Amino acid sequence: MPKRDEIKKPCDSEDAAIRCAQETWQKECLEPELSVTGEWANRFETYSGIPVQRVYTPSDTDNLQYTQDLGFPGQFPFARGDNATMYRGAPPRIYAYSGCPTAEQTNARYKHLLAQGAKELIIAPDLPTQIGYDSDHPMAKGEVSKIGCPINSLADVEVIFEGIPLDKVFVGAQANANSVVMLAMILAAGEKQGVPLEQMKVLVQNDVLKEYFARGTQIFPPKAGLKLSVDCLEFAAKRHLKFMVPILYCGYHIREAGGSAVHEIAFTLSNAAAYVQEFVNRGLSVDELPPPRSLFVAGLDLFEEVAKLRAFRRMWARMLKERFGATNPRVLAMTHTCGSQASLFTAQQPRNNLVRGTIQALVQVLSGAKATYIATMDEALSIPTEESATLALRTMQVVHNECGLLGTADPMGGSYYLESLTSELEQRAMKLFDEIEAMGGAVAAIEQGYQIGQIAKEAYRQSTLVGSGERTVVGVNKFQMNETIPIEVTRVDRREEARQVEKVRCLRAKRNGAAVEKGLEQVRRAARTGTNVMEPVLQAVGAYATMGEVCDALREVYGEYR
Repeated sequence: MPKRDEIKKPCDSEDAAIRCAQETWQKECLEPELSVTGEWANRFETYSGIPVQRVYTPSDTDNLQYTQDLGFPGQFPFARGDNATMYRGAPPRIYAYSGCPTAEQTNARYKHLLAQGAKELIIAPDLPTQIGYDSDHPMAKGEVSKIGCPINSLADVEVIFEGIPLDKVFVGAQANANSVVMLAMILAAGEKQGVPLEQMKVLVQNDVLKEYFARGTQIFPPKAGLKLSVDCLEFAAKRHLKFMVPILYCGYHIREAGGSAVHEIAFTLSNAAAYVQEFVNRGLSVDELPPPRSLFVAGLDLFEEVAKLRAFRRMWARMLKERFGATNPRVLAMTHTCGSQASLFTAQQPRNNLVRGTIQALVQVLSGAKATYIATMDEALSIPTEESATLALRTMQVVHNECGLLGTADPMGGSYYLESLTSELEQRAMKLFDEIEAMGGAVAAIEQGYQIGQIAKEAYRQSTLVGSGERTVVGVNKFQMNETIPIEVTRVDRREEARQVEKVRCLRAKRNGAAVEKGLEQVRRAARTGTNVMEPVLQAVGAYATMGEVCDALREVYGEYR
């Protein structure tokens, strides 16, 4: 038998030895099998179009320095997790994102989901609410209650959270352009329950910049929208509200609009840089920033999705340290909320979505997300039924409790493929990020149409792959069946719109009109003078000013985005 040093003679190092072995493998084993035909001969790439090699070896990660690029969980640059114990300290929290056609129905759904094990409750408002219109506004006609719960005033929020203690259950709302109003309503509801502001567990999405190019429920021009979002951050920081999450740095809708994982990382980080810059421009220290939490999508490309969140944690930490001088570990460590890429759920063969949801639940846990949610099997058909919402909850509970995934931090870390893909995503995302910064930052790029153009190109590429059959979607472009809808779906009673219109009109007739107008005038004054609007909005909604009235007061000063 030859000695060890004789075996290594043709190669000068361990890396070179691996390359020699790889060349031998390719010649002896791979080349005879390269005559693959049929659908498997198609190019192999991730969902975002990154080519995938046939095999990965240590040579694909030889540019990584462990302590600088990976480190340990809870240690800069936080690629392996935001804290040292990860799930051994606390399991991932399951949140319920739900909004039924009425506040009463939403309250009943929340109580059911809490009883079944949900830990956070996030309101899904209907479309008029999201763009700052009351249910009786002409623009709201035909849209009330269709895709979520109408929220016209504090009275609706009080009903939604009736019997749900707001100092014990984390609650929040998908609110962006109107985040200051929604946040104020939830805080006011807590005060009505007797919960001190400092003990309120509340979050708002509040990432308005992505609305202008990914989602479309913006109200005010971008600079005004940015100002209002940072008003929430400043309010939480100055009042030392340690249980408040005043913003979710949000890649979710960038992906749902058709962007790639690269766009999701780059555009979210660019938007985040704009919020942090505005925060410090107000004379606040970056180390006073409320502990960061993001909202990202969990797709079906398991390795790419896990790599995406590891890359974003690393990029966030480096940006905060190098650009803003952050030293506070609670600011440098990004915590993830992970949602479900519902656009991948199909109306055809909807039970297949149970499998898709299971994969997405795996992605969330393997990537180290702290709060998780998956879409329901009827997501493409209607507002989820109670049965489908419960089944989605059970899917996450099985993944969390029965699969042995929570015992160690970053269980996929060290995979040559995963580490290589993480670095590749970071490099591609940083290239886009630098292009946006060269334009003057996120707001300037929005005004030039950069992000929306990039997303449109990627959405076209993705749809072309599905349309041509190069990417298989089971039940849609392959393995189809002739079928009727095999499951029960939610049917919205159209009479609910008339009831909601009457409800808001009765509220206006009974409340203290003088107190409302006083509050609205203070909102206008704060907007005109450029001061923080949160306190005036709290006063206005506490007097039962409506969502539409407060947003109209702000429209008078800021105008609307066109």
